[in-house]
Amino acid sequence: MEFTGYPTWVLVYIALFSGLCFAGDPFVNFELTYSFITASPLGVPQQVIAVNGNFPGHPLNVTTNNNVVVNVTNKLDEELLITWPGIQMRRNSWQDGVRGTNCPIPAGWKWDYQFQVKDQIGSFFYFPSLNFQRAAGGFGSFIITNRPVISLPFAAPDGDIILLIGDWYTQNHTALRKTLDAGKVLGMPDGVLINGKGPYRYNTTLVPDGIEHETILVQPGKTYRVRVHNVGISTSLNFRIQNHNMLLVETEGHYTSQQNYSNLDIHVGQSYTFLVTMDQNASTDYYIVASARFVNESLWERVTGVAVLHYSNSKGAASGPLPPGPNDFYDKTFSMNQARSIRQNLSASGARPNPQGSFHYGSINVTDTYLLRSMPLVTINNTLRATFNGISFVNPETPIRLADNHTVKGAYKLDFPKKPLTRAPKLDISVINELSYGWMDYGNWTENSRGTYNKWDAIARCTAQVFPGAWTAVLISLDNVGVWNLRVENLDRWYLGQETYMRIVNPEENGETEFPVPSNVLFCGALKNLQKSQHRSNAPLSISGGKLKLFFTLLLTLCAAISISC
Repeated sequence: MEFTGYPTWVLVYIALFSGLCFAGDPFVNFELTYSFITASPLGVPQQVIAVNGNFPGHPLNVTTNNNVVVNVTNKLDEELLITWPGIQMRRNSWQDGVRGTNCPIPAGWKWDYQFQVKDQIGSFFYFPSLNFQRAAGGFGSFIITNRPVISLPFAAPDGDIILLIGDWYTQNHTALRKTLDAGKVLGMPDGVLINGKGPYRYNTTLVPDGIEHETILVQPGKTYRVRVHNVGISTSLNFRIQNHNMLLVETEGHYTSQQNYSNLDIHVGQSYTFLVTMDQNASTDYYIVASARFVNESLWERVTGVAVLHYSNSKGAASGPLPPGPNDFYDKTFSMNQARSIRQNLSASGARPNPQGSFHYGSINVTDTYLLRSMPLVTINNTLRATFNGISFVNPETPIRLADNHTVKGAYKLDFPKKPLTRAPKLDISVINELSYGWMDYGNWTENSRGTYNKWDAIARCTAQVFPGAWTAVLISLDNVGVWNLRVENLDRWYLGQETYMRIVNPEENGETEFPVPSNVLFCGALKNLQKSQHRSNAPLSISGGKLKLFFTLLLTLCAAISISC
């Protein structure tokens, strides 16, 4: 079967692995209070979601094998869930923080997430997964540092820089939600934010006066680890630092073959880590740019984020035109080849002493194949919806594993089609059902395409882009029992139903390999009568450091140690 579908960019997410806790590994504790504040990142006052009073939220820094406890207080006026894409959650889908696995945290309530970052390193981010809330903020970086006994595959950097980039609308998330509910598309964003701030005034016509921009302070001659996350809604962004090479070293938990880029396309939901040496003349500051990709640049010129790289001995402000990005609106070859160039570093150790390349995925027998097709938005029951294989997912009233545990009948269906069907699209709670220890391919391809797979050094990560009219094959080891979300990361399409879940069971152990229901589980849907009341929180904001989720991009976000062959 050959894919000839509509040229749509989509970004998809799968959460596949969960958190196993060991008494010997230290605990780190965080308190995150979610609330609304007023901010004006693009010069227009609007309601944003703050974390401990900050927009965006502060980074959460942990170390490999830490047991992480995150106490979330919901001071919003609507339900809340926090998700952690890329965190493997081994055997513990109860902590994944999406509607198919968790009941929401009611307004005014607290809830503790507890999971282990077992055998993981890398750059990730967290965000609210319900009700289009990510369009209002609530996100922050989640960094897993390697243990001191495991050497880095590069010299230790002199410092760390975190950049959260993403498209942004000046309307509140509730207004954007109403637009989608009314069957309309969101249209062009109002701009791009970098660390929650608008663009530097590089152009007095495009950028109004009075907008606060981000400034990154650096020392000449030093090398910094720069972690970049696209936390936006639907816009792929090209990232670049004027006159500076960016040495790519890691993406979403795995070290990459090291190579320099002058710019890199970063699609919604993706995270990359670069080493950047401050080796330029300090006569002026330099631009840091995140600009919209695969659009008419003359129309989308204002959808550009600009920050300033400031050397400590700089002699002047940045000025002049921005460094140009790729100019290939009608040709995606550059971006596709760039994505193919990102390969796994087979000799580097990851979170464990053994090299990342010791897992020979190319020799694994594929036991099952699913063909997912993304098509244009469709109207179902007089509402605008997004689909996979003709199914627009409706969140279950009772989360899937909770329904299993309490034998709730009819909570979901195990009939997700393995290939696109020639029938009218429909709303459904249709889930993929698979046994553990199998492998799957995801993509839109012909059978002959299997011979083109990279079976040696494809990067293992939790996201994968699919270009318009193209396909991406993803190899998944189903070795983590539970229920895991497979979704489009483009927030509008996710909201409109472009997702499903994978229900992974191990028939040999009768569920004993999965963590039990947590003692603080929330109940809803058919089980709402089991929920006990909780004292509504009005505690003050606090944060404690730890001690002891036009064109779109199909990004297949896989929260797991998986191999992606493009």
